[in-house]
Amino acid sequence: MSPVPERRILVVDDEANLRELVCSYLRAEGWDTAEAADGRTAVESVRRREPDLVVLDVMMPGLDGIEVLREIRTFSDVYVIMLTARAEESDKLVGLAVGADDYLTKPFSPRELVARIKAVLRRDHRPPKAQGESEVLEFPGVAVDTARRAVSVDGAPTVLTALEFDLLVALASQPGRVFSRRQLLEAVWGWDYFGDERVVDVHIGNIRRALGDDASDPRLIETIRGVGYRFLPEPA
Repeated sequence: MSPVPERRILVVDDEANLRELVCSYLRAEGWDTAEAADGRTAVESVRRREPDLVVLDVMMPGLDGIEVLREIRTFSDVYVIMLTARAEESDKLVGLAVGADDYLTKPFSPRELVARIKAVLRRDHRPPKAQGESEVLEFPGVAVDTARRAVSVDGAPTVLTALEFDLLVALASQPGRVFSRRQLLEAVWGWDYFGDERVVDVHIGNIRRALGDDASDPRLIETIRGVGYRFLPEPA
């Protein structure tokens, strides 16, 4: 078995003490860390270093974390965990809608952040596909290529973040099955994820927009009120 490559993590925050604290915990896990004190430096660092994950503060002078994330998502699907000192629910939902994978509210435990990072990075180490298992999930108007991690709608490529792709595959792999939010969290985020279950709702909304699906009249993903979600179409 080949060794797991060292993980590269970028920590973005304008507070030097917090960056130093977070990086010390990350280095203790054996991860390679880099720091950025402002948004513009963060964007360039993602371009240059291609990290595996970014820990990104929302409240920064100049280019704030939301705008940084918007720019990053134009060229990278790197995993992003947002840090926010804001209590308003809307701020967290905006970050998730723009493409964050998870968030923590300040003040937070560095150990909790490490646990969240491990849960996100663990998704890269799935067991290999069983022999003969289809690599392309085909439905009327939609094709999901699990090997190439590509999605097309009516033949046109559609961009999803890494997490959104994994969430779509979890649903589309078993069309007709109703998944609870907790089941989707365990399938995509990991069994030990202990964050807010509502992150599922935001990412489902992102997937629907990308695929041109309408929540009020769904042809792809149906909301099962009080339970979770179901992928509607049968394989083509």
